[in-house]
Amino acid sequence: MSAALRIAHGAFGRVALLDMDRSLVRHAHPHCHVLIKADGADTQFSVGDNLVPLTDTQAVLINTWEPHAYVHDQSRPRTIILALYIEPAWLKNFRPNWAASGQPGFFEQPAGELSPRIRHLAMDLAAIMLADPGANSAQEQLLSDLMISVIERFTPWRTLSRRLQHIDSNRSRFDWRIRRAVNLIRLEPQMARDVDSLAKESGLSRAHFYRLFERSTCMTPHVYLNLLRMELAVKSVVHSDDSLSAVSDTLGFSAQGHFTRFFRDHAGVNPSEFRRVARLGSPVSA
Repeated sequence: MSAALRIAHGAFGRVALLDMDRSLVRHAHPHCHVLIKADGADTQFSVGDNLVPLTDTQAVLINTWEPHAYVHDQSRPRTIILALYIEPAWLKNFRPNWAASGQPGFFEQPAGELSPRIRHLAMDLAAIMLADPGANSAQEQLLSDLMISVIERFTPWRTLSRRLQHIDSNRSRFDWRIRRAVNLIRLEPQMARDVDSLAKESGLSRAHFYRLFERSTCMTPHVYLNLLRMELAVKSVVHSDDSLSAVSDTLGFSAQGHFTRFFRDHAGVNPSEFRRVARLGSPVSA
């Protein structure tokens, strides 16, 4: 069974060291997402329409909002993965144009060959997370150095300022009725389970709602709504003391067991383990 070995969280987003032996469903994140193999067997991710290997020498690079899935080969042993979920607002602190990490196409390719420096920094980060989960400042410094190296190697960072000019135009493609539906989900997470109701609230037929949704977000309503639901779940599990039953009810699950399965299918581990490991060292704050 997959396990979370360590989870660190802060203004940077979160970093998880995961011992994986099962696949994850297709999902997405509002983060710049980098996956580096720390130990175990080579494995693979489905990113968009591509099957991308994760090996000792190759990282998997996933843009914000990009649908992907972990594809575990049951004939192979488990893999320990260093998974980075990085907030674009945090990256902007290093260079203003790195705010483009919140836009599609920040990584031009879904994979890249690791430099010796990136490999060394990733292994050091994994090691200190295991040895001293309370060493928050040391972990964040290593993470800063690692992400700077990743961006300098795998993105056209010198020309990213041009991409910032297109952020507002990219946002304008987001139909106002779809934006209203997304805002409604944030206010009432339980509505995520009922796409028909969302379409009705938006004043659209189901078919038109689906078409506009995919045009606005580049993903299906199911994947996008689960993205929002999962991020709300993570925030509640890590930053609140609400019971898992209460979290399940708030997010609109009909039973806590359904919430546990949903969380495990997206994160690899159940919410109680995620909460326990996330609180080993990182400060808990809203």
